Amino acid sequence: MEGDSSRVREKEVDDAEGIKDGNENSNNKKKQKQRQKKKKKRRSSSLVRFGCLRMESDENGGVDMEVEFPGDRNDPTHLVIMVNGIIGSAQNWRYAAKQFLKKYPEDVIVHCSERNSSMLTFDGVDVMGDRLAEEVKHVRSRHPSVKKISFVGHSLGGLVARYAIARLYEQDLTRELSQTNGDCGTDHLGDSCPENKFKGKIAGLEPINFITFASPHLGSRWHKQIPLLCGSHALERVAARTSWFLGRTGKHLFLTDGKEGKPPLLLQMVRDCEDLKFMSALQSFRRRVLYANASFDRILLLYIVGWSTSSLRRRNELPKIKHLPRGDKYPHVVNVETAKTATLDEVPSEAKVNGQEKINMEEEMIRSLTKVSWERVDVYFKGSRQRLLAHVTIQVKNYWVNSDGADVVQHMIDNFLL
Repeated sequence: MEGDSSRVREKEVDDAEGIKDGNENSNNKKKQKQRQKKKKKRRSSSLVRFGCLRMESDENGGVDMEVEFPGDRNDPTHLVIMVNGIIGSAQNWRYAAKQFLKKYPEDVIVHCSERNSSMLTFDGVDVMGDRLAEEVKHVRSRHPSVKKISFVGHSLGGLVARYAIARLYEQDLTRELSQTNGDCGTDHLGDSCPENKFKGKIAGLEPINFITFASPHLGSRWHKQIPLLCGSHALERVAARTSWFLGRTGKHLFLTDGKEGKPPLLLQMVRDCEDLKFMSALQSFRRRVLYANASFDRILLLYIVGWSTSSLRRRNELPKIKHLPRGDKYPHVVNVETAKTATLDEVPSEAKVNGQEKINMEEEMIRSLTKVSWERVDVYFKGSRQRLLAHVTIQVKNYWVNSDGADVVQHMIDNFLL
């Protein structure tokens, strides 16, 4: 009897443990199903939130990128034009374009320009600018919902964008001057009402952001950009004569294209001409931003774009690199200057020779371009393995090779004005 009762108890225990195991298995299965449901829910909610990334190429190779939401018609209102540099293509801005759409999926459509790619970048700033202007008109016609426009240019692309916006500039006569008796006085640089002139539109759209990355706004003729020449102006002039290998673009960058009494193109681009309103077009944007490499902007021994020319500063105005702090969120962004216009009424001492004012082309370009306000963002890749590729790392041309510039791109996006 005792043996039988012990066997019964053992059987009861076994049954109880079996039931317990069965309950645990069923509970585990329930938990697993719940986890799967949550995953699906998260996945579906993210799809609803971010939609699907749609990329469309036009007949010229340009790429439109936008987010499409299932079941809804997406009508983005802000067109962002991204312009590549020399020997570049639409692929160069793919990473930045995707980050834009992650941040602003409902508001933005990004167009990566391809009208000036590869060897076409040797045709000259003016020819490239005309092609970009026509491309923007075409893109605008395909997206009737857009009401605002911004430009982001890398290297030579910044100059091309400046030329294109002058082509696309339209004076908006519906806006009136300040109502203070119709007279707003004269600014310290001699221009009447620089910030209160008739506001214009670009391709019929409201201009918002004009942003450049490592762009040679003052050309490549100065700034000691070739270390082997030891900063010798005589040797740099000799080097300028070899600019022919970059075609018409090289002549424009080295300011050797002035003929028949006409100034070089880059010098023309710092003032309003009869048919091209270069400064009015720039001024029409609500903000203008310069991202500049403080150092390492070079390939091998050749500097591509000097800190001075990409940040529109004189060399004695550049911050001291060793005093530039680093932040945690944007470790390679070491200095940010808020928008401000020039306040100097006299020519700096470095532009004076023997007590006589001798304004060279570089000084004239700086004085003219800084009549409008600019935000300046200085970038420094010290300590990065990619520092020798700083010229393309600043835009993340290829994420696998230039990933250290991701924080710089994110800084641009986080501060972008919609």
